[in-house]
Amino acid sequence: MVKENIELKDYLRETNLIHARLIGLIVLLSLLSLTLVSRIWYLQIMSHQRFEVLSKDNRVRLVPVAPVRGQIFDRNGKVLAENIPVFTLEVVPENVKNMAELLDEIAKLIELTPNDIRKFRSLVRARPDFEAQVLKVNLSEEEVARFLVNKHRFVGAEVQPRLQRNYPYGGELVHVLGYVGRINQGDLQRIDQQAYKGTEYIGKLGIEARYEEQLLGKVGFEQVETNAHGQRVRRLDINPPVSGDDIHLNIDADLQVKAREYLAGQRGAIVAIEPNTGGVLAFVSNPVYDPNEFVNGIGHRPYSALREDVNRPLVNRALNGRYAPGSTIKGLVSLAGLENGWNKNSSVVCPGFYKLKGSSHRYRCWKRAGHGPTTMLESIMQSCDIYYYQLANWMGIDKLGAFLGQFGLGQRTGIDLNGEPSGLMPSREWKRAVRGTPWYPGETLITGIGQGFTLVTPLQLGAMIATLANRGRRLEPRLVNRLVHGDEVDVTPASSALPDVVATPENFDTIIAAMQAVVEHPRGTARRAGLNAGYTIAGKTGTAQVVNIAQGAKYDESKLTEFQKDHALFVSFAPVEAPKIAVAVIVENGGSGSGVAAPVARKVMDFYLLGKDASVEKAGEAPPTEGVLNLTDHQGVENDAL
Repeated sequence: MVKENIELKDYLRETNLIHARLIGLIVLLSLLSLTLVSRIWYLQIMSHQRFEVLSKDNRVRLVPVAPVRGQIFDRNGKVLAENIPVFTLEVVPENVKNMAELLDEIAKLIELTPNDIRKFRSLVRARPDFEAQVLKVNLSEEEVARFLVNKHRFVGAEVQPRLQRNYPYGGELVHVLGYVGRINQGDLQRIDQQAYKGTEYIGKLGIEARYEEQLLGKVGFEQVETNAHGQRVRRLDINPPVSGDDIHLNIDADLQVKAREYLAGQRGAIVAIEPNTGGVLAFVSNPVYDPNEFVNGIGHRPYSALREDVNRPLVNRALNGRYAPGSTIKGLVSLAGLENGWNKNSSVVCPGFYKLKGSSHRYRCWKRAGHGPTTMLESIMQSCDIYYYQLANWMGIDKLGAFLGQFGLGQRTGIDLNGEPSGLMPSREWKRAVRGTPWYPGETLITGIGQGFTLVTPLQLGAMIATLANRGRRLEPRLVNRLVHGDEVDVTPASSALPDVVATPENFDTIIAAMQAVVEHPRGTARRAGLNAGYTIAGKTGTAQVVNIAQGAKYDESKLTEFQKDHALFVSFAPVEAPKIAVAVIVENGGSGSGVAAPVARKVMDFYLLGKDASVEKAGEAPPTEGVLNLTDHQGVENDAL
């Protein structure tokens, strides 16, 4: 019998092994328990407030509520800029899982242009994901219905009723009002984004831009309960927005429309001012464009068409156009002469040309045969150039420039619009600094008839003639009359008083009487524009040369292109004894100030003072080159003056 080997177990070793494993397991469980307790402590105690807010945000959302933008009215209460209800399609990006897929699906129901998509993606990049961004505006009723039927398919997208800016007069007041447009990247970098939460629009030009802060109002907020998809369930609370201020202008909308009509499609500008207040009654620049096309962003093609239009409708000529004033300033030059000792009864012989001492160069009068012996009254009435060559040469550029500067020529008027440029009233210092050359006597002569380097805007001409109507009392032109906030009326600061023109009342009377003769005397250059007016008018015609005419050559309009013809100008005010309106008219390439610009001004005054359209005969007897200097170029003037 074979004896088996029996292996005995080591119970002690096994017991120790089991104990070690138990201890390890206890340690592991203890560490896991400690970790769990620590995490619970962190979540429940340390981060309690944060997660409570996050938990609440899953259910309650704070949504900005855009304020109602203030409306704009004319002086008679007619609405110029209003807010109309529209439907917009808006998307909250953080609630969308696949944005490209969402846009593709929406596009099957609602037409989305590449421009819509581009603007939307730009907003998504610039704004927080939790804010609703506009995808499309002005949805039709059919589009709204199609979307609402399929709303369950578009998580994160909703149709919302909104207010949109609208301009009832279209382009008639675009150069006054400007327009609002969608907020872009450039705007976001300069604005307080908190103040524009929930708002998609901002003033871009004109009154809309200048008074943006007053028109905007203050944003409100509402607490809304949302479901798991981020869709609104109900409103819990609201902090209402504060509407923007309504703005009432000094502009007379009817006069504005009529004034542009009187331009008969010609390029130009008309500025009408109430002399006693500085209130701007009409501020016309023609041609115009429709601001409603810019509210939600104009397409590339139509905008390019506006930019490339040779008539430049985007240019605000009344504010930014700069022109030689021509003979419109001859009354001011005469007043300067009187204030410096010139005798108003002195007679200057006009043979049709003027020569500086020691020079052979002839500075011609618009009337080639000359006016003969001419007094100051006759020089203004018939716009004799020779008289002003001699008067300007007698005074010198220093005295002449200083006096004309008192009327604001070459200076910003201070009107309540952004971007007003200055004109140019040349001086010795200016020419040396800018041109690097000295001032020549011949340049003084042409400055005396409003040519040469002198540049003014239509607005500056309007302010100039309003100052003359006030006998030297200067006021800043003002578009806005008052702001209205709810039931509160805040009258904006009246037109600020500027330094008065220093001149004697008698001299003012002399000049104004001569300018009245321009319109009312049988030999006045604007006599036909003053026929049967029924009220007294003082005015001055002007013609500003666009291209130079060679020495000895005759102005021949038939040989010039449309854009080479002279500009036609006229400044006036009425009634003379108690002025209620001052008007400046510039018709680009219009030719004759007496035959083209003066009748326009007469119609404007008739409509404002009499409430009717005027019937003005076209004056055709004053040659179109009245007040125009016939020179080869400025260099020729300098050479002859040496």
